Amino acid sequence: MRMSVARTRGAAASRVSVNLLWCIPSKVGGSEEYLVRQLLGLAEIEPDMPVTLYVLPAFAEAHPELGATFDIQVAPIDGASRFRRVIAEHFWLARRTRGSRLVHYGGGTVPARGVGPVVLTIHDLQYLTYPQYFGRIKRAYLNWAMPRSAARADVIAVPTEFVRQTVLEAYRVRADHVVVVPHGLEPAIGLHATDEATLRARYALGTGAIVVLPAITHPHKGHQFLLNLMADYWTDPTLRLVFVGGKGLADEAVAESIARLGLADRVVRTGRVSSADRDGLIKMADAMVFPSEYEGFGAPIIEAMAIGTPVICADRTCLPEVAGNAALVLPLELAAWSPALDTVRAQRAEMIQAGSLRAAQFTSATSARALLVAYDLAAS
Repeated sequence: MRMSVARTRGAAASRVSVNLLWCIPSKVGGSEEYLVRQLLGLAEIEPDMPVTLYVLPAFAEAHPELGATFDIQVAPIDGASRFRRVIAEHFWLARRTRGSRLVHYGGGTVPARGVGPVVLTIHDLQYLTYPQYFGRIKRAYLNWAMPRSAARADVIAVPTEFVRQTVLEAYRVRADHVVVVPHGLEPAIGLHATDEATLRARYALGTGAIVVLPAITHPHKGHQFLLNLMADYWTDPTLRLVFVGGKGLADEAVAESIARLGLADRVVRTGRVSSADRDGLIKMADAMVFPSEYEGFGAPIIEAMAIGTPVICADRTCLPEVAGNAALVLPLELAAWSPALDTVRAQRAEMIQAGSLRAAQFTSATSARALLVAYDLAAS
């Protein structure tokens, strides 16, 4: 099924094929935004480059902006069954990408069938650091598939130097073929943010200050840490902690902790919201708080900086690398976070300025240029 046709097509030998069959909209976290922003940056800097995206029907519907530039090929599956998706990659995708200049696999693994050259995006190796956060079947699959995929790839694209080093430590791959392709932000981020008065009414936020964590309730994201912080240190009764994002593996535990700690009137759970509401909530917050144990990049840090909100984040994995000197970076200890709100309030203007400069280094065009380096390396 063809959704749209690129403005310019090259011969098959010059075409770049991008496998996005792994990407079920709203189900894969930040990796979806990472690849979408990268591709939009590619359209910006190389509008005539022949690229074909292989996607699920839901992805094509969720991202019509990609169809304005790229050839979109929609797979005859809905993606609900991992087994059917893998079969589609091995046969349907393998047939259609034969003869491509290269094939870019954006989801961390490469199917056994198919031809090269291959660019593989590895977002992180969390399954090695925190195996307990993965189900038995998924953990077994990743332990089997990831090393084989890394070995098969001609070039591996990673979002940070932290992930690059973990890949080099975990797999026997050439160091000069593991390339950092950072996240990039679209220029319009935050421009259509919902106004504060509307958000306060819509989500019953009261009149006091708010802090925001935009993250799915996965165990490593730090929701529980913030709940303990609210109970023991951030005890201002007018302060609201706002959790923005869908339900993850720790969702039930988060709900139980809110009740047990007596925080039902000070913690607001919005669930998934529109991008306008999400940007508006971050914009009105005293701080975007991000106490994550593990990230491959941590895009909310740069997003908040671009919107103009101070950031408080953990000193784990890649977060200090991404934040630079533009955030308050702290160890994951409650006592260390206790005075953090007072600190960012006192330094708000300076932190906003530093954050704006930092975010300007992470554009979708910059991300796309780094991706082109990976493509050229793989095709050479």
